[in-house]
Amino acid sequence: MDTQTKYALNRINRRRFLQAAGAAGALAVGGDLLAACGGTGSGGSQITLQQMYHEYGEAGTQQAVLRYAADYTKSTSTNIKISWIPGDYATKLSTALLGNNPPDVFEHYTFNENWVKQGLLEPLDDLYTPETKSDFNPVNLASFTVDGKIYGVKMFDDTEFFYYRKSLLSQAGIDPTTLTSWDALLEAAKKLTTSKTKGLFLANDNGVSFFPLAVYSTGGDLIANNQIAFNTPQVVAVFEKMREVAASNAILTGAPTDWTDPSAFINGLAAIQWCGIWAMPAVIKALGDDFGIMPWPAFGTSGKPTVPWGGFAEMVCAKGKHVAESKALVKSLWIDNTAVQQDFCLSYGFHVPSRKSVAAKATKLQSGPAAEAVKLLNSYGRTNPPLFTDTMTTALTDAVSNIVKSNANAASEVAKAAQTCSTQLQQLLG
Repeated sequence: MDTQTKYALNRINRRRFLQAAGAAGALAVGGDLLAACGGTGSGGSQITLQQMYHEYGEAGTQQAVLRYAADYTKSTSTNIKISWIPGDYATKLSTALLGNNPPDVFEHYTFNENWVKQGLLEPLDDLYTPETKSDFNPVNLASFTVDGKIYGVKMFDDTEFFYYRKSLLSQAGIDPTTLTSWDALLEAAKKLTTSKTKGLFLANDNGVSFFPLAVYSTGGDLIANNQIAFNTPQVVAVFEKMREVAASNAILTGAPTDWTDPSAFINGLAAIQWCGIWAMPAVIKALGDDFGIMPWPAFGTSGKPTVPWGGFAEMVCAKGKHVAESKALVKSLWIDNTAVQQDFCLSYGFHVPSRKSVAAKATKLQSGPAAEAVKLLNSYGRTNPPLFTDTMTTALTDAVSNIVKSNANAASEVAKAAQTCSTQLQQLLG
């Protein structure tokens, strides 16, 4: 499961999209072209579409993607070439999109206004009938909508939460239902720490990349009413609390694999670990029922428990040579073919189908900790606003890193980041 670290794209690498613009053309589409399914793709009536995926960690996912491509080719005579991208998918994707031979169809976890303004994305509104549109959660539509146009079809929903080892908490006399604040969680982590096991594992960056969760846990927002909204005393205080947590001897650092992989938790390096729903089958296989899950704790008197509302969407490159055929592929896989959606979401790791009608039939998610994860998503899930761009992400990430790792003044760092973000937001809105 260590390749699940590639899934950290869900938040960590957003900033690199624009940074890669200067390197456009330096990389090919990225990764090996794993399959050219059927036909020749040239010199005849057939066309070839390039479809790009990041490297999923769940065993069998790559083979499933190739099978979907082969089945589509048989039914349409359209060739599909799959690029399966290890490593820094976000940078490789952005470089490819800005180059001379962009992928026709690709997946990504989010986008922002700049993607649309650069003309990189094709609107997909015509793929949705009123019936199918109502079958997608409004959150999934809003996350990929700019100026009233929808630029993605959500493939699946993901969320993240703390996994905790029931037996270890019980031995330490800790009731997990009491861990509803960061003070309580940190105190529990100290009690759980032994010579072999740390109490808590956030991430190898000590949770810096989780700054949106910290902001949302105060009851606040990154952007509200077209204004930067995170420059508040509550947000300053929560970042100071993150620094306190990171400095504790109860926190695991330098884990062999990062937070997206459950290995630290499974192997007993940490009694509590932040990870995702995708890892749950591996956790169940290793630990049986000796685990539970809980959200990111609320912070302050106005705070709320929080989990991210993540997942990937399929998009179509507006610069591609076969836009109509690309849209047909996306519609087939992620709107029409419910069997593919069920297989992809439930047969390898766990993901929540984005179609409400498909999710209703996902029996593996309807009991036990998987059902609890879905409940957390629906109760506490938050998404970042499309207006929150890579420049803004970089500014606030740098500020939180300075606060957590370098003991910088939190109020000053937050104010400086807010000014940078406000300047760019006004440029976008202007």
